[in-house]
Amino acid sequence: MIRFDSARCQALIFDMDGVLLDSERIAYEIGRQICEDMGLPWRHEVAMQMIGRNSREFEALLKGAYGRDFPVAEHQQAFAERYEAVIAAGAIPLKPGVEALFARLDEIGLRRVVATSTRRSRALPKLEATGLLARLDGVVAGDEVLRGKPAPDIFLAAAGLLGREPGDCTVVEDSNPGVRGALAAGTQVVMVPDMLMPAADVAAARISVLPSLDAFARLLDGP
Repeated sequence: MIRFDSARCQALIFDMDGVLLDSERIAYEIGRQICEDMGLPWRHEVAMQMIGRNSREFEALLKGAYGRDFPVAEHQQAFAERYEAVIAAGAIPLKPGVEALFARLDEIGLRRVVATSTRRSRALPKLEATGLLARLDGVVAGDEVLRGKPAPDIFLAAAGLLGREPGDCTVVEDSNPGVRGALAAGTQVVMVPDMLMPAADVAAARISVLPSLDAFARLLDGP
């Protein structure tokens, strides 16, 4: 692990699911239940490949894993109905440490945006329900960029929204595709793993890997 450079952290770009919101396990379980209800196959490793990726890539991923007959549209429609009911019920919790971290960011005046693979129409209600939307300086969603993570597009757009060069921004990610995209954009990257640990190439990049957002908050004041 390399030492985090607090001087380089002039603005923050957060992933949403798995970093700020404890939503990945909820999505995983809904997806598994739908497959069971529809009599469809379910493999843990395929679900893990979907973490951090844009929903536009799901069709190719699912049909590549299960065959061209996999009913992607029906599965995704059922997922949307159940998942958005969870959002509407306010049942997606914050990840531990978010409140304390945002309070610290407010104290030191550090601006922040979210860069999420989730489409905007779903991302904003999730952030609103948890009270985070009003505490952000903006959101870049997965349907607002041409290429999803691990391409750098969403992080370059987020840096632009902050009015900063990518190299002045620190990205906080939980997924390997997200880390790869942030590195490609030229940002400083901190990984706080959620459901997946760093892949071999991510570990080889010698980024900072931390156990929690509380640990990240402690880094912001420097050594």
